[in-house]
Parts: sequence; C-alpha cells; structure tokens
Amino acid sequence: MHPIRKAVFPVAGLGTRFLPATKAMPKEMLPVVDKPLIQYAVEEAYEAGIRQMIFVTGRTKRAIEDHFDTAYELENELENQAKRELLALVQRVKPDDMECVFVRQARALGLGHAVLCAKQLVGDEPFAVLLADDLMIGSPSILAQMVQQYELHRGSVIAVQDVPREQTRSYGIVVAEPLDTRISRMSGIVEKPDPLVAPSTLAVAGRYVLTSQIFDEIAAGDRGVGGEIQLTDGIARLLTKENVYAYRYDGTRYDCGSKIGFLQATVDLAMSHHEVGPAFTSWLHSR
Repeated sequence: MHPIRKAVFPVAGLGTRFLPATKAMPKEMLPVVDKPLIQYAVEEAYEAGIRQMIFVTGRTKRAIEDHFDTAYELENELENQAKRELLALVQRVKPDDMECVFVRQARALGLGHAVLCAKQLVGDEPFAVLLADDLMIGSPSILAQMVQQYELHRGSVIAVQDVPREQTRSYGIVVAEPLDTRISRMSGIVEKPDPLVAPSTLAVAGRYVLTSQIFDEIAAGDRGVGGEIQLTDGIARLLTKENVYAYRYDGTRYDCGSKIGFLQATVDLAMSHHEVGPAFTSWLHSR
C-alpha cells in the first residue's frame, strides 16, 4: 500500500464572495490573524507527513507561488538586522524538505476538473485534497486523522460532518453505514440536494484522501450541478468499484469561503494566539 505523499490544493477559484478584497488578491491569501488560509492548509498536510504540495492555480494566483518561494531579499534584511525570530518564522513557511509544484487550471470547470489537472503530477499514488477555504483545526490535524483511517481501512476517506437539514443544498451529502462512531462505509453521495430530498444530513467537508482511480472516474463523467465537472460525481462512481469511507473528524471547521465563517475563525484563532490571545480576549470581553 502506497503512503500518502502528495496533497492537491485547488486554488483557482475567483473568490467572488469576498470582493472587493479578492479583486487583486487570491482568497486563499486572506489572512486569519497572521497567516493566510493556504498556509494553514499546507501546514495541516505537512503535519500529516505529506511533503509534496501540488497547487492547481489560475492566472490571478501568482501571490500563492510567491508566498511559498524563498524571499532572499527579506531573509537577508532580517538576518542583517539580527531579527532571528522573524527570520525563522519566514523560513518555516516552506521547510527545506517540502516541495511545492504548480499547475494551471486554464478554465474554471469545477472542483473535479481542478483535481483532474493534477493527474500527471500525482500518478498512480493515493493523494490528499485540501480546500483551503475550509480552515480545519484538530489535534492531531484533521488530515493526519484521515491518513490514519486510510492506512487502517485501505480505501478512500472523505471528511464529513452533520449539518442542519436546511443546509444540505450547500454541500455534498453522503449515505453511509456506520462501522463505529466516526467511520462509515459510503453507499452514495449527491451534490447539493434540496433539503426535501437529501438522503441524509451528513455533509462533505473540505478534506479528502483518494486513490488514483478517482481520476478515471472524474474523466468518465459528464458535467454535473452548475454545469461543472464535480468531484462528488467522481466519488459516486468510485464507490461502486471500491470501498470509500466517510470520517467524522475530531476538530473544528470554519467555512472561510463565507464572511461569517471567516470572521468566526479570526476571532477564535486570535483568542488562542500565543502572542495576542490574552490581550485580544480581554479587549473582546470588555466590549
């Protein structure tokens, strides 16, 4: 069984819900306290043992590539000024044993298409997919939990959470048979169903561990909801050929693709921040 060595980050979206902030800046570079969303996701993958990060980008996403590049001028300036802690902070963005690879998604044809763009880089290995605007906090990291489940069950693993029925139209919804309190074997999945016909309230969160068979299943399908090539449709075909598991992760998810979720993440992470947490919490409680 291949280990999970590669992670795919689909980051080509336009981020229209955060205009005008995202007019010239990728939504994945929006900072939560002092780190951009994409860095939280990359750190999560790194904690899970993954060392090759594959970014599926668009033409307006150069800032992401720059963020994970070496900033020689900045590092030299910090070193000359003996600002050792800041230098170490900058260098931790991309550890020496981490590789960053970038591939273009020429047209925004959906999440499934974005994953398919990484096929040549992933090859025939299992891999992870992380959606950066789902900021997920856990200990161990959510993806580390999922990699452990993949190794235990030897099949694709999808992160899920229970949502109110009225919210099913915003998620991929799964049908699954529980094996224990956290892991279930999936028998179906549907993209953004109406609450009246949703088969359950178990919703897909933005983390996946997938076998390479998913590429063939995505390529075999037609465009789905919204006229896009949906990853959900590929997973629906995949689970007819091999076991796919739904995993109720242990942790917290912030939907930073929405303004309210982004604000919630900012407040919670600011309150727990090692540097500003106590002062910010005190100020917040004084309001």
